Amino acid sequence: MTLSLALFIMGLIIIYYGAEFLVKGASGLARSLGMPSMVIGLTVVAFGTSTPEIFVSVVSSLKGKSMIAIGNVIGSNICNIALVLGLSALFLPIHGQPSVIRRDIPIMLGVSLYLLVISYNSVIGRLEGATLLAGILSYTFLNYYVARREFKKLMGKANISRQKIDPKKSDSRLWQTGQVLLGIAGVVVGAEMMIDSAIKLMTVLGVGEKFIGLTIVAFGTSLPELATSIVAAWKKEMDISLGNLVGSNVFNILCVIGVASVVKPIFIPGGFIQSGLIYDYLVMIFISFLPWLMMRVSYKISRRHGMFLLSSYGAYIVFLIVKS
Repeated sequence: MTLSLALFIMGLIIIYYGAEFLVKGASGLARSLGMPSMVIGLTVVAFGTSTPEIFVSVVSSLKGKSMIAIGNVIGSNICNIALVLGLSALFLPIHGQPSVIRRDIPIMLGVSLYLLVISYNSVIGRLEGATLLAGILSYTFLNYYVARREFKKLMGKANISRQKIDPKKSDSRLWQTGQVLLGIAGVVVGAEMMIDSAIKLMTVLGVGEKFIGLTIVAFGTSLPELATSIVAAWKKEMDISLGNLVGSNVFNILCVIGVASVVKPIFIPGGFIQSGLIYDYLVMIFISFLPWLMMRVSYKISRRHGMFLLSSYGAYIVFLIVKS
């Protein structure tokens, strides 16, 4: 058990640094190609922080551990809002942009409900996976279009041209490409180590793969979002924190489940309702609804709201432990 735990922690560390390398390399490469920073944040960074979930869910699905694959996404989405956003709000109250409240959070809720509908027959097939991937392409295009339009307006008002990159101060494209490749390799290797050790821990502890996926694996794959949000809180850029978490949750459902189910259909052992997975879906939808409820008037998540989110996550973990 000690060796499995050590390998699990090592896998988490490799995943964390792999995702960090991937985001840095991809962001630098996109910037050197002339993409505006806001477009990079909405596309490259959001995808980069979701790469651990993608590889962990794909590896789990290929190994026949579908409950880890889907539990990883559900648990990660709950963790992102209840734990990460709650902790961020304790650092500093979060002021969100109206567009996130009016557009991105409703989209997050919509795709969560759609996932519930396609999971009801206890299997997410390749066709359903293809619709999810079509959804992430549409969502990415929407964000890119909106960001480009806002960027052009900003440039027009300021009457400035796009900033030129100084080759002496920026990394070379070769190094940026190397960072991307190294990051992908790290996430793949870390995901393989983490899943293998999680399966062994599951056997030793006598708990189901759904519990492992919803808790330990979900928390591990949420580390990039946690790190990003803590840094944003430290720099007092809390709108970045909210946008990153909401965008990551949308990517998790559309891209992660989409890719995993296209590679291999995801079957829910025992049935969607009988396995109790429906309750975890409902918790995810309820937790996803809370930021909209808290910010619908003042566009603000206070420290009191943050404490409520953390308490909700604690209650959910206790519920999982008791149920297991």
